Parts: sequence; structure tokens; C-alpha cells
Amino acid sequence: MAITVVNICRYPVKGLSAEHLDRVALEPGEGLPHDRRFALAHGATKFDPRSPKWLPKTNFLMLMRDEKLAQLTVRFEPDSGELTIERDGRPVVHARATEALGRTVIGQFFAGFMAGSRPGAPRLLEAPGHGFWDARGTFVSIVNLASVRDLERVVRQAVHPLRFRANVYIDGAAAWSEFGWTGKGLRLGGAELEIVGPIDRCAATNVNPDTAKRDLNIPLALQRGFNHVDMGVYATVRAAGEVAKGDDLTAPD
Repeated sequence: MAITVVNICRYPVKGLSAEHLDRVALEPGEGLPHDRRFALAHGATKFDPRSPKWLPKTNFLMLMRDEKLAQLTVRFEPDSGELTIERDGRPVVHARATEALGRTVIGQFFAGFMAGSRPGAPRLLEAPGHGFWDARGTFVSIVNLASVRDLERVVRQAVHPLRFRANVYIDGAAAWSEFGWTGKGLRLGGAELEIVGPIDRCAATNVNPDTAKRDLNIPLALQRGFNHVDMGVYATVRAAGEVAKGDDLTAPD
């Protein structure tokens, strides 16, 4: 059975919703364009956009702690820099996130939306060329839907794949076979990638992206069912190429 790409996602703002893409161009050493390009820092976070450095996710608004974020839907237009955030299908803020004034407007919205949850007003951060990933490094994350289905067997209910906030979702591989690809290369559409290792999961996955409610304990279910807390793998791009929905993934032998 062929292994195919069934969904491609980027997350323009760390901790907020996915945007679904039909295709994407990957470049060596880079992640998906505009993935985690922005982040919402809480009041005490110190970050210099002129000299950006990786910071732990605890410096930002995040689903692990702020499940209310899942109530929002994000749309980002890279050409204009405009970011639209919707709640219940209605726009609640629209501004140019690539400009200081626009970031201020967006920050003001989140100051009201998250009022009382954390000290200090949230700030929307951007630093050209910098991504706000959870892990140190620049990766493309891949989740095997067969592994998600095996987790569903353990928890005895549906598990929305977007809980895992992956960039690429694949189907057709055996459950958990992706962990055996670590250190090996593969072809994904027209690009070549190398699998770095599994992704350990935190309490952010407990939040249902459809309801914004904590309705499962995913790390606990993974530990009890499989003796690990991993779902999906990180990969680095070795050779440029385009990846589209329906493309094949050629797994290593």
C-alpha cells in the first residue's frame, strides 16, 4: 500500500489554529514557510527581535496552559502580512502582523481575550527568519494517521489528528513504523527529508481542537498503551522540492 500525504498544515501563530495547504515548497534546512512565524508572548517574556534566540514554550501563550486559544481560527496572507482571527466564524481582529502597529492591535485583542489568565499584556512577536518552534532547531513534523488510529483503540474514542499540530499527515504506513525511520532519509513528494526522531507529547494534546475543552489525557494514554509519550516524528529538509496533498512518501527500507 502506498504511503500518501493526506493533509499539509502550517500554524502562522504559535499555539493557534492550523491553516490547511494544498501544496508547499520546502527548502533545505527550513520548515514550512510561515510556520510558527509569530508567537504571543506573555508579559514577562524577554525577546529581542533584532537578535532572536530560541525560548521555551513557557514564555508564550500555549494550548498546554491556555486551552481557550482553541476557540480561535487564524488566517494569514503572506503577501500582505495581514492576519485575521475569527471566533465562531466571525472576525474579531484583522491587522497587518508584519508591522508594529498591526502587532499592537492584535496584542490588544489578546489582552482582552485572555484577561486575568496571566500577568501583563500579551505581545505578538515576529523576527524575520526566526520560527517559534517548541524544539530547538528547524523541522518539518510528520504524523502517521495509522498511529493515531491505534491510539484511538486504546482510548476507545476518536482522537482528532490536529491535536498533534503536525505539518504533514500521512496514511498508508503501518502504525508506529515511522519511529523506525529515525536517522534515515525519505522522499516526500519532490523533496528529500531526513527523520531526526520522535516527538514527545505534552498536555497541549489534551485540548480538543473542535471544542477547546480538555477531554483526554493523551500523554497518559500513550504511556499506558505504548510505554512512551511520542506521536509523530521530526524531519529536516535535505533537498528542496514541492510537496502536495496526494503525493507519495517513499519510506526507507
